[in-house]
Amino acid sequence: MALSKNAKVAFIGTGIMGAPIAEHLISAGYDVTVYNRTPEKVQRLVSLGAHAAESVTDAAKDADVVFTMVGYPTDVEDVYLTTDGLIRVAKKGAYLIDLTTSSSQLARDIHDAAEIEGKHAFDCPVTGGQKGAQDGTLTLIIGATENDIEPVRALLETFSSKFFCMGGAGKGQTAKLCNQVSLASCMIGYADAMALAEQGGLDVEQMLEVVASGMGSSRALKELAPKSLEGDFQPGFLAEHFRKDIALALAQSEDLEITLPGAETAFTLYDMLCQIGGARKGTQAISLLYADEATSTAAGLDWSLLEDQEDEGEHECCCGHDHEDGDHECECHGHGHHHDHEGHEHGHDGHCCH
Repeated sequence: MALSKNAKVAFIGTGIMGAPIAEHLISAGYDVTVYNRTPEKVQRLVSLGAHAAESVTDAAKDADVVFTMVGYPTDVEDVYLTTDGLIRVAKKGAYLIDLTTSSSQLARDIHDAAEIEGKHAFDCPVTGGQKGAQDGTLTLIIGATENDIEPVRALLETFSSKFFCMGGAGKGQTAKLCNQVSLASCMIGYADAMALAEQGGLDVEQMLEVVASGMGSSRALKELAPKSLEGDFQPGFLAEHFRKDIALALAQSEDLEITLPGAETAFTLYDMLCQIGGARKGTQAISLLYADEATSTAAGLDWSLLEDQEDEGEHECCCGHDHEDGDHECECHGHGHHHDHEGHEHGHDGHCCH
């Protein structure tokens, strides 16, 4: 049976994607409590009628439905599975819906733990980017059945135009990673095409129109390539989060004993972008790896950072885990810690892909 409009909703994680999703829930008339580690990020939502919470526990304790949208699998684990996490503090019968792109195994662990505690949890990663979140037209990829989501369907419909029920815990995450693997190749494809066009003496804008009219087109090319061309690298989706998603896909491919060459290449390039200062830029900043030194420097990138990290033999894990105590296996399963960037030379001319 569907929950009523009197249902209390908590939303944890009000960043680029989370804030507009929460806004749709508020606009639909739900009683929404919001929490973010950075309090300033909830102020606009409070002005629209939301209640501000001081902690995850404070946000979730009376909620019938709790949405989470945080950055990394470690954040998801902290929010759900710690002693003061949602599995413990949410009330009996509550629905716990994780919108983060995360690990399929972690999604299964959360689902199973919730069932033991008399609560309902499912993974529900989204696609459509910031614009989809703002417009309320996201596609939801749900690790549950149609029957499982029926009580909360109306809430999901406030910020989505389409959703797919994949049939079981963790399957939403696997399907989302399939999307990210495909998107990664599209991003590299249009960046390659732009570089070839520029070096080949073509009008790059005209080339993009040509490709967009044929089989080489993609939504990434139509929506993000023009931003690359204009030098607009503001994030609709952060490069460092895309790197994390590709790493998760590669980790799962290793578990399944399959190889994803396109994703491997994309990871190497996005990892490089993040190392040289592009982590907080939009995914379209991948095109800066093909740019000359003056252009990449003007955009805030610094190739010497890559050389420094390689010299020191250090690399920050992209899964968000703290490895200092040595007792946690990285979600990346080796992706992102020891890259020689084979085939992508980068000298002091400031670009790797020419």
